Parts: sequence; structure tokens; C-alpha cells
Amino acid sequence: MPRVKRGTHRIKRRKNILARTKGMMWGRKSKITLAKTAATKAGRNAYIGRKLKKRDNRALQQVRINAAARLNGTTYSKLMGDLKKRKIELDRKVLSELAAEHPEVFAKVVKA
Repeated sequence: MPRVKRGTHRIKRRKNILARTKGMMWGRKSKITLAKTAATKAGRNAYIGRKLKKRDNRALQQVRINAAARLNGTTYSKLMGDLKKRKIELDRKVLSELAAEHPEVFAKVVKA
């Protein structure tokens, strides 16, 4: 079997890992064994964070819609139920933006 030298591939792999941990503190930015675990954990937390961001935004939208709905004399659940019955297909993101930035338009939607 011929001898396999991994010089360039090994250097490329190490540079990639160290590039991902650039800006971290202490040995995590420079020592490859610490950088590997740091990069793995950072990637896992970034993946989880992308899911949590969606959850947090939806919760914020619901709070905004509920607050604006209560100012107009109804509740979140009744408003969403009535919108479905009347087949008004505005999603929560649009409704929350209307509630926060254009309350008079939101009031018209509630009356409809």
C-alpha cells in the first residue's frame, strides 16, 4: 500500500475549524482540540436558536394581537375564530404589524 500524506487536507480541515471559532476566548480559538468541541456546541446552539426564534416571534405576535384586540373589545381567541369563520386569511405576522403600527386599520379588521 502506498503511503498517504495528509498535509494539505489536514491543514485545510484545521483552518476551517479555527475559522468557525474565531472570536472565541482563551484556547477555544487557537487549540484544535478545544476548538472542535466549541465549534460543535456552537453549531448545535445555533440550530436550536433558529427554532426558538420562530417560537418567540409567534408568541410575541400573539401578545400584540391580543393586546390590540382587547382595546377593540374582543379577545385573541374570539378574533382568530371570527376571522376563520369569515374566511379572512391574514396571518399572525401581518395582524401583529397592523396592531402595532396601524391601529386604525386593525380596528377595521376587527369590525369586519
